[in-house]
Amino acid sequence: MTHAGNGYVPAMSTFETIPARMVALAPLVVVAGDAILDRWWSGTSARLSREAPVPVVEVAERRSAAGGAANAAANAAALGARVRFVGVVGADAAGDEVVRLLRAAGVDCAGVLRRGGMVTPVKTRIVADDQVLVRADETARPADEGVDPAELAPALAAVLSASIDGAAALLVSDYGGESLTAAVTCALEDRRPPHVVVDAHDPARWRDIRPDVVVPNALEAAALVDQVWRAGRERIDAVIAAEDQLLDAAGADRMVVTLDRDGTVALQRGEAPTTTIAHPVAERFASGAGDTFAAALTTALAVGGRLDDAATVAQRAADVVVRALGTSVCSAADLAAELGAARPAILPAEELARVIAGDREAGLRIVFTNGCFDVLHLGHTTYLREAKRLGDRLIVAVNADASVRRLKGPGRPVNDETDRAGVLAALECVDYVTLFDADTPVALLEALRPDVYVKGGDYTPDMLEETPTVRAYGGEVRTVGYVAAHSTSAVVERIRAQTGEPT
Repeated sequence: MTHAGNGYVPAMSTFETIPARMVALAPLVVVAGDAILDRWWSGTSARLSREAPVPVVEVAERRSAAGGAANAAANAAALGARVRFVGVVGADAAGDEVVRLLRAAGVDCAGVLRRGGMVTPVKTRIVADDQVLVRADETARPADEGVDPAELAPALAAVLSASIDGAAALLVSDYGGESLTAAVTCALEDRRPPHVVVDAHDPARWRDIRPDVVVPNALEAAALVDQVWRAGRERIDAVIAAEDQLLDAAGADRMVVTLDRDGTVALQRGEAPTTTIAHPVAERFASGAGDTFAAALTTALAVGGRLDDAATVAQRAADVVVRALGTSVCSAADLAAELGAARPAILPAEELARVIAGDREAGLRIVFTNGCFDVLHLGHTTYLREAKRLGDRLIVAVNADASVRRLKGPGRPVNDETDRAGVLAALECVDYVTLFDADTPVALLEALRPDVYVKGGDYTPDMLEETPTVRAYGGEVRTVGYVAAHSTSAVVERIRAQTGEPT
């Protein structure tokens, strides 16, 4: 595959291949936006100050990183893109540092404008013993310093117009800079890359440029439609219900709403919404995961990824940096390893107990369900996705072959236990799979003590033999949606009827 003259690459599927395509194709991605210098000062604290009741930090390390839109540019470069950054920084020490960091990351900074009298934004975090104690912000004040934002727009538009010539994608990373909107609008009148992605605090400011994809977080998306969404998994349903309003308000036909620990929802006019699952950890002081997400999404689109695959790749890239300390980047190698990691895992019960003990220590909510899952169908996948929404880790316990025969008769299972467990393990919503040979999972529930025990909506909690066990240790029993006319027995009967095999 080669680059077309306008940077266009035909859409392809299979998200696992995207990291390799990023490196092989090295698409030209332009990032335009507001650069910030992130500083991390870390050390230890063992005493309080005598001047005020605040901790004294013995600073042992000072680290700087490109932040804001500059962080998005650094992430795109780490993923294999050829990156041009367009933005305005002050002619000050912080501006010098941002440009140095970008160049060290392999980013072309020819489109960076330097302006005397302008203050480059700086965010300084002071960290003691893995805890952020304070963040001190030095914000840009161009108007106060005699630099009119309106005067910057024409010069910024000129360098942006030149930079996007031949680009596969443009990522607009808007942290509220006053000159950016007019500059981008003007530049896109001359030429438009195949993909224009907007990541903005206020996406409504960008509706007139008709972005191809908008990437708001939950608060930004809710504000777009003048709603308030409660934190938690109900937001997924709220995003899907507001799809048309969200897309209209943003002036886009596609949108990916990021929901932190709850993953993302990808919306496309005329197509069913899709979701991704986050793999959260106990965050300490990660920063910039949203920039990583936007950069990975844009780069994945630039190499022909479909929106749902690009969102999956971007989610995994964000998972990588959330586990890191400070402002970080996800490389193509990091991303490939994350996508190829052995998750979910098929584990024996004893090993599973050890694994989820670590998950529980990290503050994660454990969900458990069980069944034969002989011939996987829509009813199964719908209920498993709904089960996953009730927590952070989903365990699926699969009846071993002997127990299926006792429950279903000598003609079952159709697929053996290894195949059934392997198919379930391939579902993104499933985190762990284990096999059990008993007729009920009561012993497993007593050993694992999940926070939530889930069954399909064709049951009620009082019908379940497992309910007293779960409630005795303080767990919750839930039922989720039942998809009518979808059952394994019905599928098997249809297959046998078509082949003439006796039922």
